[in-house]
Amino acid sequence: MDWQALPPLTALRAFAALAQEGSASAAGARLNVSHAAISQQVKQLEAHMGLALARRDGRGLGLTPEGAELAEALAEGFGVISQRVAALTGADAQRPLQISVTPQFAASWLMPRLGDFQAHNPGIDLMVHPSPQRADPAPGGIDIAIRFGMGHWPGLHAELLLHTEVVVVAAPSLVGDRQFDTHEDLLDYPWLSELHGSFASDWMLRGELSRLRRTSVVQVPGNLMLDGVRAGHGIAVLTFSSVEADVAAGRLRVLFSEAGETGYFILTREGVMRPQAKAFLRWLRAQRPHGKEGDATV
Repeated sequence: MDWQALPPLTALRAFAALAQEGSASAAGARLNVSHAAISQQVKQLEAHMGLALARRDGRGLGLTPEGAELAEALAEGFGVISQRVAALTGADAQRPLQISVTPQFAASWLMPRLGDFQAHNPGIDLMVHPSPQRADPAPGGIDIAIRFGMGHWPGLHAELLLHTEVVVVAAPSLVGDRQFDTHEDLLDYPWLSELHGSFASDWMLRGELSRLRRTSVVQVPGNLMLDGVRAGHGIAVLTFSSVEADVAAGRLRVLFSEAGETGYFILTREGVMRPQAKAFLRWLRAQRPHGKEGDATV
Protein backbone atom coordinates (compact mmCIF):
# COMPACT_ATOMS: atom_id res chain seq x y z
CA MET A 1 0.00 0.00 0.00
CA ASP A 2 1.21 3.49 -0.92
CA TRP A 3 0.68 5.30 2.37
CA GLN A 4 1.99 8.55 0.90
CA ALA A 5 -0.88 8.65 -1.60
CA LEU A 6 -3.57 8.44 1.09
CA PRO A 7 -5.18 11.66 2.38
CA PRO A 8 -4.76 12.47 6.09
CA LEU A 9 -6.84 10.20 8.31
CA THR A 10 -8.33 13.19 10.16
CA ALA A 11 -9.67 14.56 6.88
CA LEU A 12 -11.16 11.21 5.94
CA ARG A 13 -12.82 10.91 9.36
CA ALA A 14 -14.23 14.41 9.05
CA PHE A 15 -15.69 13.73 5.62
CA ALA A 16 -17.13 10.36 6.71
CA ALA A 17 -18.84 12.06 9.66
CA LEU A 18 -20.12 14.85 7.43
CA ALA A 19 -21.56 12.39 4.92
CA GLN A 20 -23.25 10.36 7.65
CA GLU A 21 -24.57 13.24 9.76
CA GLY A 22 -25.56 15.55 6.91
CA SER A 23 -24.18 18.78 8.36
CA ALA A 24 -20.88 20.19 9.54
CA SER A 25 -22.29 21.07 12.97
CA ALA A 26 -23.63 17.55 13.58
CA ALA A 27 -20.39 16.02 12.31
CA GLY A 28 -18.40 18.32 14.59
CA ALA A 29 -20.51 17.31 17.58
CA ARG A 30 -19.91 13.66 16.78
CA LEU A 31 -16.13 14.10 16.59
CA ASN A 32 -16.04 16.67 19.41
CA VAL A 33 -14.65 19.45 17.20
CA SER A 34 -16.12 22.66 15.81
CA HIS A 35 -18.12 22.77 12.61
CA ALA A 36 -15.44 25.09 11.20
CA ALA A 37 -12.83 22.37 11.79
CA ILE A 38 -14.99 19.89 9.85
CA SER A 39 -15.36 22.30 6.93
CA GLN A 40 -11.63 22.96 6.90
CA GLN A 41 -10.75 19.26 6.91
CA VAL A 42 -13.16 18.58 4.04
CA LYS A 43 -11.68 21.43 2.01
CA GLN A 44 -8.20 20.01 2.61
CA LEU A 45 -9.41 16.59 1.50
CA GLU A 46 -10.90 18.05 -1.70
CA ALA A 47 -7.63 19.88 -2.39
CA HIS A 48 -5.61 16.71 -1.79
CA MET A 49 -7.79 14.66 -4.17
CA GLY A 50 -8.42 17.43 -6.69
CA LEU A 51 -12.14 16.64 -6.60
CA ALA A 52 -15.28 18.34 -5.36
CA LEU A 53 -16.83 16.03 -2.77
CA ALA A 54 -19.65 18.13 -1.32
CA ARG A 55 -22.04 20.72 -2.71
CA ARG A 56 -22.88 23.70 -0.57
CA ASP A 57 -25.91 25.79 -1.53
CA GLY A 58 -28.97 27.38 0.01
CA ARG A 59 -30.77 24.04 0.19
CA GLY A 60 -28.14 22.49 2.42
CA LEU A 61 -25.37 19.97 1.99
CA GLY A 62 -25.22 17.39 -0.76
CA LEU A 63 -22.55 15.00 -2.00
CA THR A 64 -21.19 14.94 -5.51
CA PRO A 65 -21.13 11.54 -7.26
CA GLU A 66 -17.43 11.27 -6.33
CA GLY A 67 -18.22 12.26 -2.76
CA ALA A 68 -20.98 9.66 -2.49
CA GLU A 69 -18.61 6.98 -3.79
CA LEU A 70 -15.92 7.95 -1.29
CA ALA A 71 -18.46 8.11 1.56
CA GLU A 72 -19.60 4.55 0.80
CA ALA A 73 -16.01 3.30 0.80
CA LEU A 74 -15.22 5.08 4.07
CA ALA A 75 -18.35 3.75 5.77
CA GLU A 76 -17.37 0.22 4.81
CA GLY A 77 -13.70 0.69 5.70
CA PHE A 78 -14.27 2.36 9.06
CA GLY A 79 -16.99 -0.20 9.78
CA VAL A 80 -14.57 -3.08 9.25
CA ILE A 81 -11.96 -1.36 11.45
CA SER A 82 -14.57 -0.84 14.18
CA GLN A 83 -15.66 -4.47 13.91
CA ARG A 84 -12.10 -5.78 14.17
CA VAL A 85 -11.29 -3.57 17.15
CA ALA A 86 -14.50 -4.60 18.91
CA ALA A 87 -13.81 -8.27 18.23
CA LEU A 88 -10.22 -8.01 19.47
CA THR A 89 -11.11 -6.10 22.63
CA GLY A 90 -14.31 -7.98 23.44
CA ALA A 91 -16.36 -4.76 23.33
CA ASP A 92 -18.80 -6.36 20.88
CA ALA A 93 -19.32 -9.50 22.92
CA GLN A 94 -22.42 -8.37 24.80
CA ARG A 95 -24.31 -6.94 21.81
CA PRO A 96 -27.31 -9.16 20.94
CA LEU A 97 -27.08 -11.23 17.80
CA GLN A 98 -28.94 -9.36 15.02
CA ILE A 99 -30.87 -11.44 12.48
CA SER A 100 -32.79 -9.94 9.53
CA VAL A 101 -35.54 -12.05 7.92
CA THR A 102 -38.76 -11.57 6.00
CA PRO A 103 -41.95 -11.59 8.14
CA GLN A 104 -43.26 -14.63 6.28
CA PHE A 105 -40.12 -16.65 6.91
CA ALA A 106 -39.93 -15.55 10.53
CA ALA A 107 -43.50 -16.67 11.24
CA SER A 108 -43.56 -19.93 9.28
CA TRP A 109 -40.01 -21.27 9.60
CA LEU A 110 -37.77 -19.49 12.08
CA MET A 111 -39.96 -18.97 15.13
CA PRO A 112 -41.19 -22.59 15.36
CA ARG A 113 -37.54 -23.72 15.44
CA LEU A 114 -35.99 -20.96 17.52
CA GLY A 115 -36.54 -22.76 20.81
CA ASP A 116 -34.03 -25.38 19.71
CA PHE A 117 -31.36 -22.71 19.14
CA GLN A 118 -32.04 -21.18 22.56
CA ALA A 119 -31.91 -24.58 24.24
CA HIS A 120 -28.47 -25.27 22.78
CA ASN A 121 -27.16 -21.69 23.15
CA PRO A 122 -28.64 -20.37 26.41
CA GLY A 123 -26.12 -17.53 26.77
CA ILE A 124 -26.80 -15.85 23.42
CA ASP A 125 -29.22 -12.93 23.27
CA LEU A 126 -30.99 -12.68 19.94
CA MET A 127 -32.84 -9.89 18.14
CA VAL A 128 -34.95 -10.88 15.10
CA HIS A 129 -35.81 -8.09 12.66
CA PRO A 130 -38.75 -9.21 10.45
CA SER A 131 -39.04 -6.91 7.44
CA PRO A 132 -39.60 -7.35 3.70
CA GLN A 133 -37.11 -4.55 3.13
CA ARG A 134 -33.57 -5.73 2.57
CA ALA A 135 -31.14 -5.19 5.43
CA ASP A 136 -27.65 -6.39 4.61
CA PRO A 137 -25.14 -7.68 7.18
CA ALA A 138 -22.83 -4.85 8.21
CA PRO A 139 -20.24 -4.22 10.94
CA GLY A 140 -21.97 -3.20 14.16
CA GLY A 141 -25.42 -3.96 12.71
CA ILE A 142 -27.10 -7.01 11.20
CA ASP A 143 -24.98 -10.15 11.70
CA ILE A 144 -26.87 -12.57 9.45
CA ALA A 145 -29.73 -12.08 6.99
CA ILE A 146 -32.03 -14.71 5.51
CA ARG A 147 -33.62 -13.69 2.22
CA PHE A 148 -35.65 -15.24 -0.56
CA GLY A 149 -34.28 -15.11 -4.08
CA MET A 150 -31.93 -16.81 -6.50
CA GLY A 151 -28.69 -16.39 -4.58
CA HIS A 152 -27.35 -13.24 -6.20
CA TRP A 153 -26.55 -10.45 -3.75
CA PRO A 154 -23.42 -8.57 -4.87
CA GLY A 155 -20.90 -8.02 -2.09
CA LEU A 156 -22.37 -10.72 0.15
CA HIS A 157 -21.81 -14.45 0.56
CA ALA A 158 -25.04 -16.35 -0.11
CA GLU A 159 -25.47 -19.93 1.08
CA LEU A 160 -28.61 -21.91 0.29
CA LEU A 161 -30.60 -22.77 3.39
CA LEU A 162 -33.80 -24.09 1.86
CA HIS A 163 -34.89 -24.58 -1.74
CA THR A 164 -38.57 -23.77 -2.22
CA GLU A 165 -41.01 -23.19 -5.06
CA VAL A 166 -43.26 -20.18 -5.51
CA VAL A 167 -46.92 -21.23 -5.22
CA VAL A 168 -50.32 -19.59 -5.62
CA VAL A 169 -52.59 -20.72 -2.78
CA ALA A 170 -56.10 -20.18 -1.53
CA ALA A 171 -58.38 -21.58 1.14
CA PRO A 172 -61.07 -24.07 0.09
CA SER A 173 -63.57 -21.75 1.74
CA LEU A 174 -62.77 -19.17 -0.96
CA VAL A 175 -62.29 -21.25 -4.12
CA GLY A 176 -63.97 -24.55 -3.26
CA ASP A 177 -62.87 -27.37 -5.54
CA ARG A 178 -62.77 -25.24 -8.70
CA GLN A 179 -60.23 -26.35 -11.27
CA PHE A 180 -57.75 -23.61 -12.24
CA ASP A 181 -56.45 -24.14 -15.76
CA THR A 182 -54.98 -20.71 -16.59
CA HIS A 183 -53.71 -17.77 -14.60
CA GLU A 184 -56.70 -15.75 -15.82
CA ASP A 185 -58.92 -17.97 -13.67
CA LEU A 186 -57.46 -16.15 -10.67
CA LEU A 187 -58.98 -12.81 -11.74
CA ASP A 188 -62.33 -13.53 -10.11
CA TYR A 189 -60.90 -13.49 -6.59
CA PRO A 190 -59.43 -10.88 -4.26
CA TRP A 191 -55.68 -10.96 -3.74
CA LEU A 192 -53.46 -10.63 -0.72
CA SER A 193 -49.98 -9.21 -1.26
CA GLU A 194 -47.04 -8.65 1.04
CA LEU A 195 -46.63 -5.05 2.20
CA HIS A 196 -43.73 -3.33 0.41
CA GLY A 197 -43.59 -6.17 -2.10
CA SER A 198 -41.35 -9.21 -2.37
CA PHE A 199 -39.77 -11.51 -4.94
CA ALA A 200 -42.74 -13.87 -4.58
CA SER A 201 -45.57 -11.32 -4.67
CA ASP A 202 -44.15 -9.79 -7.85
CA TRP A 203 -45.49 -12.88 -9.60
CA MET A 204 -49.04 -11.78 -8.89
CA LEU A 205 -48.68 -8.20 -10.03
CA ARG A 206 -46.82 -8.68 -13.28
CA GLY A 207 -47.99 -8.74 -16.88
CA GLU A 208 -51.56 -9.26 -17.94
CA LEU A 209 -52.82 -10.32 -14.51
CA SER A 210 -52.16 -6.88 -13.07
CA ARG A 211 -53.84 -5.12 -16.00
CA LEU A 212 -56.87 -7.39 -16.30
CA ARG A 213 -57.72 -8.07 -12.66
CA ARG A 214 -61.22 -7.14 -11.53
CA THR A 215 -60.82 -7.35 -7.77
CA SER A 216 -58.85 -5.56 -5.08
CA VAL A 217 -55.41 -6.23 -3.68
CA VAL A 218 -54.92 -5.96 0.08
CA GLN A 219 -51.33 -5.43 1.20
CA VAL A 220 -50.38 -6.71 4.65
CA PRO A 221 -47.18 -7.82 6.42
CA GLY A 222 -46.03 -11.26 5.33
CA ASN A 223 -47.01 -13.04 8.54
CA LEU A 224 -50.53 -11.55 8.42
CA MET A 225 -50.86 -12.47 4.75
CA LEU A 226 -50.64 -16.12 5.70
CA ASP A 227 -53.37 -15.66 8.33
CA GLY A 228 -55.53 -13.89 5.75
CA VAL A 229 -55.24 -16.56 3.09
CA ARG A 230 -56.04 -19.25 5.64
CA ALA A 231 -59.20 -17.32 6.57
CA GLY A 232 -60.29 -17.16 2.94
CA HIS A 233 -59.80 -13.42 2.48
CA GLY A 234 -57.94 -13.81 -0.81
CA ILE A 235 -55.48 -15.78 -2.89
CA ALA A 236 -51.78 -15.21 -2.33
CA VAL A 237 -48.39 -15.98 -3.77
CA LEU A 238 -46.14 -17.54 -1.14
CA THR A 239 -43.20 -19.87 -0.88
CA PHE A 240 -44.16 -23.52 -0.60
CA SER A 241 -42.07 -23.96 2.53
CA SER A 242 -44.30 -21.46 4.35
CA VAL A 243 -47.56 -23.27 3.49
CA GLU A 244 -46.46 -26.90 3.29
CA ALA A 245 -48.14 -27.85 6.59
CA ASP A 246 -51.36 -26.03 5.63
CA VAL A 247 -51.50 -27.78 2.26
CA ALA A 248 -50.92 -31.17 3.86
CA ALA A 249 -53.69 -30.49 6.38
CA GLY A 250 -56.14 -29.34 3.70
CA ARG A 251 -56.35 -25.77 4.99
CA LEU A 252 -54.96 -24.43 1.70
CA ARG A 253 -54.94 -25.51 -1.93
CA VAL A 254 -52.07 -25.02 -4.36
CA LEU A 255 -53.59 -23.50 -7.50
CA PHE A 256 -50.33 -23.01 -9.41
CA SER A 257 -46.68 -23.65 -8.71
CA GLU A 258 -43.56 -22.27 -10.33
CA ALA A 259 -40.39 -24.29 -9.88
CA GLY A 260 -36.99 -22.71 -10.30
CA GLU A 261 -33.71 -22.01 -8.58
CA THR A 262 -35.34 -19.95 -5.85
CA GLY A 263 -34.93 -20.49 -2.15
CA TYR A 264 -34.05 -18.93 1.17
CA PHE A 265 -30.40 -17.99 1.43
CA ILE A 266 -28.16 -17.22 4.41
CA LEU A 267 -26.41 -13.91 3.74
CA THR A 268 -23.16 -12.98 5.47
CA ARG A 269 -20.39 -10.48 4.82
CA GLU A 270 -16.71 -11.26 4.53
CA GLY A 271 -14.68 -10.44 7.63
CA VAL A 272 -14.56 -11.31 11.30
CA MET A 273 -17.72 -13.06 12.47
CA ARG A 274 -18.71 -12.80 16.11
CA PRO A 275 -18.87 -16.06 18.10
CA GLN A 276 -22.65 -15.64 18.50
CA ALA A 277 -23.05 -15.36 14.74
CA LYS A 278 -20.85 -18.42 14.17
CA ALA A 279 -23.04 -20.41 16.57
CA PHE A 280 -26.22 -19.30 14.81
CA LEU A 281 -24.73 -20.11 11.40
CA ARG A 282 -23.82 -23.63 12.57
CA TRP A 283 -27.36 -24.07 13.90
CA LEU A 284 -28.91 -22.87 10.64
CA ARG A 285 -26.84 -25.34 8.65
CA ALA A 286 -27.99 -28.13 10.93
CA GLN A 287 -31.63 -27.23 10.15
CA ARG A 288 -31.21 -27.71 6.40
CA PRO A 289 -32.92 -30.66 4.73
CA HIS A 290 -30.59 -33.55 4.09
CA GLY A 291 -29.50 -34.32 0.57
CA LYS A 292 -29.10 -32.28 -2.58
CA GLU A 293 -31.23 -29.28 -1.65
CA GLY A 294 -29.53 -28.66 1.67
CA ASP A 295 -26.02 -29.13 0.34
CA ALA A 296 -26.05 -26.38 -2.29
CA THR A 297 -24.01 -23.26 -1.64
CA VAL A 298 -23.45 -20.10 -3.62
